Amino acid sequence: MFRKQKEKEVNIDIGSLNHILKIGKKLMNIGYFMAIICLILLGTYLIKEWNILKYVKDLFMVISPVFIGFLIAWFFEPLVLKMQNRKIPRLISCILVYLVIIGGIFLVSYLLIPALVSQLKDFLNVAPDIFESISNFLLNLIQKVDTNHMIDINNIKKELTSIITDYGIHIGSDMPKYLFTFGKSIINKGLNFTLGLMIGFYLLFDFEKVNNTIYDLIPISWREGYEELIHRINTSLRNYVQGVLTVMLLVFVTQSIGLTLAGMEAPILFAMFCAVTDIIPYFGPYIGGIPAVIVGFTISPITGICVIISILVVQLLENNFYQPLIMGHTLKLHPVTIILGLLIFQHFLGIFGMVIATPCIACIKVILVFISEETGVIDFLKEKKDNIKAE
Repeated sequence: MFRKQKEKEVNIDIGSLNHILKIGKKLMNIGYFMAIICLILLGTYLIKEWNILKYVKDLFMVISPVFIGFLIAWFFEPLVLKMQNRKIPRLISCILVYLVIIGGIFLVSYLLIPALVSQLKDFLNVAPDIFESISNFLLNLIQKVDTNHMIDINNIKKELTSIITDYGIHIGSDMPKYLFTFGKSIINKGLNFTLGLMIGFYLLFDFEKVNNTIYDLIPISWREGYEELIHRINTSLRNYVQGVLTVMLLVFVTQSIGLTLAGMEAPILFAMFCAVTDIIPYFGPYIGGIPAVIVGFTISPITGICVIISILVVQLLENNFYQPLIMGHTLKLHPVTIILGLLIFQHFLGIFGMVIATPCIACIKVILVFISEETGVIDFLKEKKDNIKAE
């Protein structure tokens, strides 16, 4: 009798102990998760207090060719692997990929640069007329609003004329300096890009070796998780980059056609600006469309209205056809999350931050989901929630 009672007590104690150990393990996982959040908050505070972003920006400018080369190698690595799977040597695969890249760059330059230069010259020639049209438009608007004649129109007209004249003189006198600075910037960026292409070729050829080197540095117990996490990040980012580039091309083509039909000056120039700013979600299309609308109204009200219609049509095509068909739900990010990320990244990094905000947020989401799956924090919280409801 006493033996049975003792065995029963022992069984009850073992079950309770297992339950306690299970809860303790989940609490430890939550502790790890909270520790990661605290480290992120601490890192954010130190970045702000020590002005680390300035040094990071300077370092990034120095190593930008390496960064460009890494991006090229990372983006075209799947294509080289597919060619290798078809028994094409890796060196030949890299050469073929680079022939396509360089050929595409020369083709785009041959087709676009002469047209852009010509349209830029035409725009600069009509720029004084555009400034005058803007000033006349503002004066007419003020006259219509000021029905009681409380504003001195003549004085405002003199001020606007003085500002435009001074601006024109300033541009004329400083034009050589602007051209020298612009040319120097183009040459520096061209050299950085060329050097990045060269570095990218070597990185693409040795990309597998680089991956293996990093893999060997990872602790053995972490390697399986590392492979899964890197696979998820690469898949998400590559799909995003491919989709964005395709959408940009479609926006550029359709916007060029629309602005040309609207009678705009330099339609390719404004269409390219619209396509580039389209990288920024939600805000980008409006940033890119505002200059075209202003210039359109300076030409004529009909042209301005046609430009607005063209931009709206392209945005309808993008939102209802380009994005759903090409991008789909690649990143699966809530719009509020993207907008908050844009505001935060813009605060710290400006326009560049708005460009990289969405892919960075996607990477952070992938990492947090992976950590959650590995630690079981979400399942534990759901279990506690269900237990509270049951009680």
